[in-house]
Amino acid sequence: MESEDLSSLRIEKSIVVSRGRRKRRLFWVVTALVVVLLAGLAFRAGVIVPAASVEVASVTQVYPSQTFTLLNASGYVVAQRKSELASKVTGRLVWLGVEEGSKVRAGEVIARLEADDVTATRAQARANLSTAQWNLDQAKAELSDATLGIQRARELIRKGYIAQADHDTALARYEKAEAAVRAGEAMVESGKAALRAADVAVEYTLIRAPFNAVILTKNADVGDIVTPLGAAANAKASVVSVADMGSLKVEADVSESNLEEVRVGQPCEIQLDALPGERFRGKVHMIVPTADRTKATVLVKVGFIDDDPRILPEMSAKVAFLSRPPEASEEKARIAVSASAVVVRAGRSVVFVVREEKAYLTPVVLGERLGDMEEVASGVKAGDRVVMNPPPSLKDGARVAITQK
Repeated sequence: MESEDLSSLRIEKSIVVSRGRRKRRLFWVVTALVVVLLAGLAFRAGVIVPAASVEVASVTQVYPSQTFTLLNASGYVVAQRKSELASKVTGRLVWLGVEEGSKVRAGEVIARLEADDVTATRAQARANLSTAQWNLDQAKAELSDATLGIQRARELIRKGYIAQADHDTALARYEKAEAAVRAGEAMVESGKAALRAADVAVEYTLIRAPFNAVILTKNADVGDIVTPLGAAANAKASVVSVADMGSLKVEADVSESNLEEVRVGQPCEIQLDALPGERFRGKVHMIVPTADRTKATVLVKVGFIDDDPRILPEMSAKVAFLSRPPEASEEKARIAVSASAVVVRAGRSVVFVVREEKAYLTPVVLGERLGDMEEVASGVKAGDRVVMNPPPSLKDGARVAITQK
């Protein structure tokens, strides 16, 4: 009997599992209701606010000249006077006195070729000239003596003291001496010409700067063979390339349809890609009288008014063609923001600066109106991002979601 009673005492597992599941479901339902209730209370209290979708723009540096710019074009800085320096004769380069960036003056010797042969030829020509000069001096002495002889002979024959044959001998001697002087003078002139030719040959071995310039590239080294045509194997046609930095101009392509906006002497501002924070004064130097039909453009050359050693040939450049010259106060960049980013709150001009996905109300002090931009004297700096057209509901510190235009 006892074993039968014990066998009847069993726990139904299905009943226990069912009760546990009901308790867990009830717990999660209650938790969800609490979370929803708390979220609703936080939303009504303003603690949880959905991010406002806004467009942003950057605070930038602008130049006042942008407000009276008629046309923009791009191009490159080009030296109008440049040269590839080479020799008129073939020879081995034995000395090079410059490197890239060296400044040279007109007529300065910057390289020298081997010149032993032409130097010897010049020495020979100088010796020959000296010999011709000595021969001329001797001929002149003979002529002087012959002149005195003929004068005495003429006087004596007039008085009948000498025979006609003696007179004729003196005359022949005089004429011979006179011819010898003329021949000596011709030899001296020939010697001078030969010496000048030898000097020219020696000069050909010296490479000089044709004008005040800066060395751009070095194309040969000591020991290289330099030849006028550069046709020989491993020969160099050019030793160095030079440019007159005072002749730098920007060559910009202007569309044919905009050419009427450009005139010679027109004021310009030049910006170089290598110096983005600088603006250089310029003016239109020339409108090249031909068009590029493949690009439908006309080449315009713009000169720099002020010299600057940072300006180098082949730099990329942008040119702004202006309607008038900028005043002194308009030559410096100013901090500016889009006018649509500025609103008035509580009687103050403010912008909303975006940092870490939040918009912060920032008071600003405005300056001059620059087209569709407002100059900002204080409050923000270049590079700050501000909300464009901030809605009246936007609050200080509100979360924002940036949308793309």
